[in-house]
Amino acid sequence: MTEVDTRLQSQPISVVDLLDRLLGTGVVLAGEVVISLAGVDLVQVHLAAVIRTVTDELETMR
Repeated sequence: MTEVDTRLQSQPISVVDLLDRLLGTGVVLAGEVVISLAGVDLVQVHLAAVIRTVTDELETMR
């Protein structure tokens, strides 16, 4: 284990800090839902979402 890994494990991170980091860099959520009956796919849904703060984009538009 490196020194950086040891430091990161010893310092707890709050939920607010975690959300700030995730939204600052952006998060991509993806998933798939398949409903099937007797081995036959009836409904198939693909989901994708990009979540990011928009303040940076708004500042560049001004």
